[in-house]
Order: sequence, then C-alpha cells, then structure tokens
Amino acid sequence: MSDRGARLLTVRADSASLTDLDRLAALIRERHGRLDGVFANAGIGVFQRSGEVTEQDFDRSVDVNFKGVFFTVQKVLPLLDAAGGRSIVINASWTLHRGLAVAPVYAATKAAVHNLARTLGSDLAERGIRVNSVSPGYIVTEMFDAANPDPASHDAIRSQVPLRRLGRAEDVAETVAFLLSPRSSHNTAQDIAVDGGLVNAVPAS
Repeated sequence: MSDRGARLLTVRADSASLTDLDRLAALIRERHGRLDGVFANAGIGVFQRSGEVTEQDFDRSVDVNFKGVFFTVQKVLPLLDAAGGRSIVINASWTLHRGLAVAPVYAATKAAVHNLARTLGSDLAERGIRVNSVSPGYIVTEMFDAANPDPASHDAIRSQVPLRRLGRAEDVAETVAFLLSPRSSHNTAQDIAVDGGLVNAVPAS
C-alpha cells in the first residue's frame, strides 16, 4: 500500500445521524489522532416549487444540509483542538444570494450554513479555529445533472454566467484548499463565491 493509501480513511456514514458522526470522530481519533482541517460538504437538493414540498422533503433536507453540517463540526472540534487550532470550510451555495423559485428549502438550508460559518467564526476564534464558507454556482456534478437532465438546458444556464462556462468540482476544491491552508490565515467568517460571476455580474450581451 502506498503512503497515500495508508493515510486514507473512508467511512460510510449518514451526516444526519449523530450516532454515525460519533463513530466517524472516534475512528479518526483512533487512526490519526487529530484533524488539520474540515470541509463540511454534506448536501442534498429537493428542487420543487414551495407548494410541492412535502414534510418528508423538508425534514430530510434540513437534517442533511443543516443539522448534519452543524453536528459534524461539533463532533470533530476536539480533533481540531488537538492539532492546535486549524480551519473549517462549510459548503453553502449561490442560491443564498438570489431567489430560485424551485429551491425554497434547499436555498434556506444553505443560507443557514452560510450564517453558521459566520457565527462559528466568532465562536471559535479564541480557540484559533477559522471558519469560512464557499458558495458554488452552477457546478457540474451528479446532482446538477439530475436536476438538469436535458443537455440543451445547459446552454441556457451557461448564458447566465459571465465567464460563459459551468463550474467544475476542481474549481471549488482549489478555493477550499486555499481556505484550509495557512495562505488564508487572516480569513475567518467569510464567504467566497465560486460561481463564474453568476451572483455579482450581468453577462455581456
């Protein structure tokens, strides 16, 4: 096994289950003893108009997108303290900045974790732990493809983005890596949009 493989720990867990999160934290402690950083990236999307959302849709979205993120951070905090204080990044969304008719619950949960990053940035600063969020725009993922199954719709979506392309997972990963690294040592309680200009700029005609 390579050194990289020896350092890799894969754990199947439900982020909405506190029992699973306790088990995850225990396994990390047993295997590595500490964490240098955390990227809380749990999220599911229910893309429906408000009148179509069921109580089950609502509960599952809140459980994964908000509750799961909050308790993931809470459960691993002792592992970050053991490292002498490090960095947490929470995955929010561009939808917290603009209304999207088909995403009332999804957008609300992402606004919640965006605010959580600011609140935890204040709460954990004295422990030397920085907390920031990223707000991806349209990123090509399995969830994006499931919500937009018609390839022709991608052109219409792309036309909303000033950089004229859809984002890649690598675009988000590079920003997260920056926020987790010492290069962002004076950044906390901030949000960085990784959206090709979607939120703040109007594409040239």
